[in-house]
Amino acid sequence: MASIHVDIAATEWTSGVPFYGPDAVYDGKDIVQLKVLVDRRREGGGISWIARFLPPPGKLIKIVAVALSDEHIFNLEGGRGTKSGQPARNAGGYGLNTKGQPHSAMIATETVSLIVYTGEPDEIKSMEVVDISPAG
Repeated sequence: MASIHVDIAATEWTSGVPFYGPDAVYDGKDIVQLKVLVDRRREGGGISWIARFLPPPGKLIKIVAVALSDEHIFNLEGGRGTKSGQPARNAGGYGLNTKGQPHSAMIATETVSLIVYTGEPDEIKSMEVVDISPAG
């Protein structure tokens, strides 16, 4: 198979709804946007994308999922947060959710991540926009 090259800057952001479900839209705006880089699932491979999470001001995006294949996450900008909106993992971090692993994320600031699945992407169990809790 030939090498695949993607011009990320020229690739348009698309709605995350096909992968994250209808809750990827909040108040009529996409709060999850994707740039799908490669989808080789039909050939027995995986799928990769750049995801942009855009929580509304004063709120955070809470995602609960199960990994249907190994999921590699590279935080490029922003990162995961706590219920009070404080950073928990910043840009430059890496995470791996192995196949079958239940996991969650709380995202309180605009976050951009490169996500690589070795097969099928996560099964999203729930996704909601919640108020940031006061630090306690």
